[in-house]
Amino acid sequence: MGEETEERVRSRQSVALSRYLVLSLTLFFFAGDAFGIDPVVRTESGLVRGSGTDVVAFKGIPYAAPPIGALRWKAPQPAPRWERTRDATEYCASCPQPPFPGLSLAQAEDCLGLNIWTPAKTARDRLPVMVWIHGGGFMVGSSAQPTYDGESLARQGVIFVSFNYRLGVLGFLAHPELSLESAEKVSGNYGLLDQIAALKWVQRNIAGFGGDPKKVTIFGESAGGASVFTLLVSPPAKGLFSRAIAQSGTWVFTPIRQLRASWYGYQAAEEAGAALGDLATLRGMSFQELMKLPRPNADSLFDLNQPCYRPVVDGRVLPGDPSELFERGEFARVPLLTGTNADEAALFMILFSRLRTAADYRAWLEDRFKDQAADKLFGAYPVEKDTDVADAVKRLVTDFFFLQPTRSVALSMQSKVPVYLYHFSRVSPGGKTSKLGAHHAAELPYLFGTYKTRIWPTVPPDYEDVDMTLGKAIMGAWVQFAKTGNPNGAGLAEWPRYASGDERCLQFGDTIHATKLPGASRIQLLHTIFQELRAVREKAQLSLNRETR
Repeated sequence: MGEETEERVRSRQSVALSRYLVLSLTLFFFAGDAFGIDPVVRTESGLVRGSGTDVVAFKGIPYAAPPIGALRWKAPQPAPRWERTRDATEYCASCPQPPFPGLSLAQAEDCLGLNIWTPAKTARDRLPVMVWIHGGGFMVGSSAQPTYDGESLARQGVIFVSFNYRLGVLGFLAHPELSLESAEKVSGNYGLLDQIAALKWVQRNIAGFGGDPKKVTIFGESAGGASVFTLLVSPPAKGLFSRAIAQSGTWVFTPIRQLRASWYGYQAAEEAGAALGDLATLRGMSFQELMKLPRPNADSLFDLNQPCYRPVVDGRVLPGDPSELFERGEFARVPLLTGTNADEAALFMILFSRLRTAADYRAWLEDRFKDQAADKLFGAYPVEKDTDVADAVKRLVTDFFFLQPTRSVALSMQSKVPVYLYHFSRVSPGGKTSKLGAHHAAELPYLFGTYKTRIWPTVPPDYEDVDMTLGKAIMGAWVQFAKTGNPNGAGLAEWPRYASGDERCLQFGDTIHATKLPGASRIQLLHTIFQELRAVREKAQLSLNRETR
């Protein structure tokens, strides 16, 4: 009897073991369908541990050495190695920047980190990669802003990457002594060099996260869109990406020539009490002290001749003015998706509050655009009574500083590569309440699916079902473009390829439909005026060259 009981026990144990093995093998073979990639991934500097299940997030991974001490105002250097597994569950500090409404993030000069959201099941998946470049006028901003959370995009089958880059005086100070100490004899553009270093890091490391380094899309908004335009014509960025998306790209931050930028940097250094050759004083200052150095006045933001901390035409990172390089066909041959919002300038109208009368408006046109151009602009953006001024200024600034450069780049590239143009015109309930319309950056919650975050303190996150549908369409088109170089696909709105003959774009509004680019004839006038202003700027540069020899 006892032996029989023992045999039964052994039988039950055998059945249980068999079931356990079957279950274990099932979990082993099919875990990839329920869980994401191993949360511990090896990078060139060491192991990092992320968090998450079906989408695993890795945050604050250093892609370059901290640009502090002797490395302040130098090209980014390789990140140091670490021995133990590094926790990558928190954003790194944001790069130093002046106070800005709605941004209250921890700051430090040790800020060159990147973040990755990956839905890959294994490192062999080779998913398309989307690399986000944040906006903020090259003065403020961070990859840690809640609006830029990458999980929703990653759930669409792409790997999302975002990163910080040096800003303001730390990112774009050009100075004669900095040029002398560099091997290339140029200075400035440290923020752009950071962007290029982040893209190189992606090329070397993203495969470990399940990404395909041959399918990298760069995309950004505002200064991030301007960065995309800049990287398209930057020789050191060649081959680091295969598609590009520029949202609200602008020439507001038009790069200035090395000498003029250095002169501005020298004036800033003097104000800080540093003699011309006294870099030690500047490098010895805290970043809080540096934030107090001169920076462009708010009302001069839309002055193309105003020198400030922004990209520099240095002959290396930027061989020339991007607008000229595009016209000459000197750009990366990659598909482009680009566009603007209907009311870009609505957020900036405080800068023009002094323009109250038609006379004020006319004087402003003459000051910024000179007499002949002012006459043409007054005709294209007329003011019959004082109450028309604000609307005329808003339309002119939107068209001249956002729509015109975007259309210009599209026009330059469309004969060489596929170009897809959009116009975002949806006014959310929040946009209606604030009377800001389809303002600058209004499309971002739609793209990222981060509807509950505030882009600006004045815009409440209030959305309707039509907004959710629109967001799915925008996200779907962007992801499809990242996957194939074409935003068209099953279940997506038909998006015509942009061509100079018909100027067609896709309208993202209350409905989604193809249409002719709004105000195309007006934009052509603005393009001509922009070229005239560029010639004036070049003449001023030559004069400065003679004065400073």
